[in-house]
Amino acid sequence: MDKSAFQNFITNNIVILDGATGSFLMAAGMPARACTEDWVSEHPDVIVNLQKQYVAAGSNIIYAPTFGANRLRLAGHGLEDKIEYLNKTAVALSKKAAGGKALVAGNLSMASASLVIYEDDYFNLVKETYKEQIRILEDAGCDLFAIETMQNTEEARAAVEAAVEVSSLPVMVSMSFEENGHTLYGDTPEDVAHILTEAGADVVGANCSAGPDRMLPIIQAMRQSTNLHLLAKPNAGTPEPGPNGTVVYNLTEDGYAVSMMQLIESGANIVGGCCGTAPSYIEKLCYLTQNMSFSSIQ
Repeated sequence: MDKSAFQNFITNNIVILDGATGSFLMAAGMPARACTEDWVSEHPDVIVNLQKQYVAAGSNIIYAPTFGANRLRLAGHGLEDKIEYLNKTAVALSKKAAGGKALVAGNLSMASASLVIYEDDYFNLVKETYKEQIRILEDAGCDLFAIETMQNTEEARAAVEAAVEVSSLPVMVSMSFEENGHTLYGDTPEDVAHILTEAGADVVGANCSAGPDRMLPIIQAMRQSTNLHLLAKPNAGTPEPGPNGTVVYNLTEDGYAVSMMQLIESGANIVGGCCGTAPSYIEKLCYLTQNMSFSSIQ
């Protein structure tokens, strides 16, 4: 999908993303320290079945499970030589699940948890790392890119610039924020929105971080710093201890969907769920927004 078609798609519509993925993979047997992309390639039915549920629930865009499939992170598992295979396999599985009913986003995240890129050498290394993955994802047939759960604004900028320089596909980018409303490295939502808009993103926003209520002021602040469409993909509320060492989130499907309406009214029209959400959450969100157009809210 080119940028013009994507802008037409998102201009008046409330666009529904998918929900959580990692927790479902772990529930299906993926070990905690496994390389997600490698495990998915060996258990293709798990991701296809999950993503089919999101498409059936109403997701317009699903994220291919390529979150950490860049060379630096794969090297931590000794799998850097499988970068092309893992990315292309994941996109193919997501396209199979989408069945032409939803767009497939090539998913990218932090290049390496150990890198703090304030020096040019690190910035350029990370940028080239993203370029490699982006080229592979586009060749695999993804429709757009979703850069998500970014904690370092400079690394997010490197990813956006990499995408703009080597591809003409649309770019969505979302940051993760701390309880104080800043990124891990101290940037405000206004800083983030401005920097990533200037870098060439087509959509900016926030994901993970917190529930819809705590994400609300972040989206409101971003709205003041950019004219781009905004993305909100929060958790299903606050995590709490569950049985047998599990983690549960305090929002039900109804509570989550109702809270999401405040984010939409504040300017986010590309919405979905992160930790704790399930196809049933996305289905409820679709139900509440099915007869709405974004232009009628603004």
